[in-house]
Amino acid sequence: MTTPSIAIIGCGRVGTALAVFLSRAGFPLAGVASRSLASAQNTARLAGAGQVFDTAMDAAKNSTTLFITTPDAAIEGVFADLVAQKGVLSGKVVFHCSGALSSCILAKGGETGVATGSIHPLQSFAPYAPGQASPFEGINISVEGDDRAVVEGTKMVEALGGVSFTIPTRAKTLYHAAAVVASNYLVTLERFAVDLLKEADLSEARAYEILSPLILGTLSNIKTRGTVGALTGPVARGDSDIVARHMADIEKVRPEYSELYRLLGQYTLKIAKEGGDLPNGNADRLEALFKPPGS
Repeated sequence: MTTPSIAIIGCGRVGTALAVFLSRAGFPLAGVASRSLASAQNTARLAGAGQVFDTAMDAAKNSTTLFITTPDAAIEGVFADLVAQKGVLSGKVVFHCSGALSSCILAKGGETGVATGSIHPLQSFAPYAPGQASPFEGINISVEGDDRAVVEGTKMVEALGGVSFTIPTRAKTLYHAAAVVASNYLVTLERFAVDLLKEADLSEARAYEILSPLILGTLSNIKTRGTVGALTGPVARGDSDIVARHMADIEKVRPEYSELYRLLGQYTLKIAKEGGDLPNGNADRLEALFKPPGS
């Protein structure tokens, strides 16, 4: 089977990384295009390959596989413009790399033979610098879309040294929400903890040093024992007196976190109940503590 030739539309961090490392993996870089000509020229220079085109249409014509790596808000419009040029996408595979959007935004508009999909690396990308190690190596990368796109995308992920997994198109937004909860909201929770330790006269840096082994140990326990098995602490023990003290002191010194603690307690109690080890009556007392005020 002929190796797909690649075109990159949108030469930001992800587009540039794909251009560099797909070409190194043996996929011919047929062309690059971007809103900024200078960005496209820089990507081609870093990749050491690829003709620079003024328009997405010209870049697409020269490739068999197209990556639209523009900001999310521009993906649909770029694809629609290409579909409007009848025949430009015929027989090609088109991917975007948004985490939040599915391949459904690539509406084919009657174009024949085009397969669409999305490839999303669960990774943050720094600007590429010559000599930099591949940001794709060993990371998890989701693939979804038409069958042909999924097959081709999976092969590309493997060639990049990534670990591919497929998700149904209908679940793409929930997949992205899960990533936000696991990464972004973890930062929020640790900020919560650090702010409480500041009330114990610890600096933010020192607070993180103290919490870091606990955080890493918890993540390790989740990996080996699952979320139910990894749960420890006063809610898991059914210690309503300690939880009541927490809530009272947080209300005194950091009232902005009171509601967050209560909501987290509600959901933590659900996990504790799954473990089945709460003493009789303790779950009821905790439920009463975690009820919304006035309910």
